[in-house]
Amino acid sequence: MTSQPDGRVDEGALRALVPRVLAGLVRRGEDFDAAEDALQEALLEALRVWPDHPPRDPGAWLATVATRRLIDARRSEAARRAREDTLHEQPEPAPPSGEAGDDTLFLLFCCCHPDLAPASQVALTLRAVGGLSTREIADAFYVPEATMAQRISRAKRGLRGRRLDEPGDLAVVLRVLYLVYTTGHAGRVDLAAEAIRLARQLTLATEEPEARGLLALMLLNHARLPARLDGQGRIVTLDRQDRGRWDTREIAEGVRVLQSALALERPGRYQIEAAIAALHDDAASPEETDWPQILAWYDDLVGLTDDPVRQDPAAVLGRAVAVGHALGAAAGLRETDRLREVFGDRHRWHAVRGYLHELAGDLPAAGVAYTEAARRATDVAERDHLVRQAARARWT
Repeated sequence: MTSQPDGRVDEGALRALVPRVLAGLVRRGEDFDAAEDALQEALLEALRVWPDHPPRDPGAWLATVATRRLIDARRSEAARRAREDTLHEQPEPAPPSGEAGDDTLFLLFCCCHPDLAPASQVALTLRAVGGLSTREIADAFYVPEATMAQRISRAKRGLRGRRLDEPGDLAVVLRVLYLVYTTGHAGRVDLAAEAIRLARQLTLATEEPEARGLLALMLLNHARLPARLDGQGRIVTLDRQDRGRWDTREIAEGVRVLQSALALERPGRYQIEAAIAALHDDAASPEETDWPQILAWYDDLVGLTDDPVRQDPAAVLGRAVAVGHALGAAAGLRETDRLREVFGDRHRWHAVRGYLHELAGDLPAAGVAYTEAARRATDVAERDHLVRQAARARWT
């Protein structure tokens, strides 16, 4: 239903139709930019017409009106350029076919075209698939609306002349969704929640286990969100979080999704990272964390690449922490010593060293390492957290 009891149009339901209709237009070969403009005009027309004359098939109505706008635009362009005397009437296409999940997947692939820059892929995904306004996206990324409008316009121009009827790269789509998720929580739009919503739709459209693995990873990490900051908005590390504030229903869902992915016996990065997150979430206290099993998963994770030290630094540093817990802090520090040449100038390497020194009970060394990490950190919240860690280590 797209109408409310008082006759007003349900804008949420109307927005949910956008990806399916836009995908149908693009599938047919329409230019992405022109198709979205035509659909926006159709949406405005729907808000005007539907309260008094609600359509029997809202999706078909939007597709038909958008198609007419496209035909009108082509006629105007042809007349302006005087290329033809008459632009022949084009037949109206049938409403877009296929399930909504399939259409969403198709549109995700379009927005995540490998020729687009990552920032453009994210912005276009939120605009076309997520249905967010340019203002909402700009607010979430802390940039002016005009700047985000230019970014989205450049992305759509980048798709001109590209064939969008060929299978895309699912790995790129997953990477973009994870980038949306990790961008953070800001403004009127929770990008993490939006990424989870889109990942749910993606899992409806593909049986690829890595899509489920990504959804599970998001759910298992998102479940800890309520405990991630204290009352003053300061970062609370995993070992100090109030686990009673974790969302147990979200954790249970994440575990179910992960189990369904692992059952297909084609493990990949997102499934492995989700398995690590699940082991953290399963522990009732930090002391009950199954570090040997986490280390085993990290071994699998770093084994996915030929040169993990340079290709996957986060996994390598995470493994060093797991080694410290499973085999002793000294063993973990030896792992970081091995990585000094590559990671010595990175703040996370120093932060891991500080954590492992603290685990070993060497608080003066921990304070020095945390200070070095804070000096190199660029994110304000993370830098402030590391400064507090250094002060705590020095004065405990």
